[in-house]
Amino acid sequence: MFSLPASRRTRLLAVPAIAAAVVTLAALPASAHVTITPDTATQGGGDVQLTFRVPNEESGASTTQLQVAFPTDHPIASVLVEPIPGWSAKVTDTTLATPIHTDDGDISQVVSQITWSGGSIAPGQYGAFTVLLGQLPSNASQVVFKAVQTYSNGDVVRWIDLAQPGQPEPDHPAPVLALTKSTETAAVAATTAAASSSAATPKVASTSDSTARCRRCTTWPG
Repeated sequence: MFSLPASRRTRLLAVPAIAAAVVTLAALPASAHVTITPDTATQGGGDVQLTFRVPNEESGASTTQLQVAFPTDHPIASVLVEPIPGWSAKVTDTTLATPIHTDDGDISQVVSQITWSGGSIAPGQYGAFTVLLGQLPSNASQVVFKAVQTYSNGDVVRWIDLAQPGQPEPDHPAPVLALTKSTETAAVAATTAAASSSAATPKVASTSDSTARCRRCTTWPG
């Protein structure tokens, strides 16, 4: 049902933490991409269950491997992988130059990539891979999870492209988790901005006060 020309198949090096179940693809459109649910979370939040949906877009081959890369410039404090029957998950860690500060202490080792293999997503089906994310970045507006999908016939599809302002959606977009400010953070920011604006506004004497001062200045004796 889903077949990509050879010229549009590329390679990718990346992977996130995932748990998956194979489901019929009939309800998905012909332009189905690797997507995530939910696609929005709160900056600095935690315990976010994230699911990657991976469609099989070929009619004569099965998906046999998925790799997802986790960012190290805006790292996630922890990642737990939900087990999937028939699939194994290899988690790759990296050491951060600057540790993440959390309520439970500093964290230097974080997940940089996860590779799922050993299972199969047949034509007309998709896989659902789920992970549980710990503390999310508090200084970023989004987290990008570049993914690589490998088929049984050797084809590799890179889901790594980012949408650009004013440009059409790329053929192989990377899954993106948008991060929004918490209600408390937004309220503090608004209060700070209002206070700064008030302090920066010069006080202007009232008309009556200015007139009185002027009269005293121009009244001469006799």
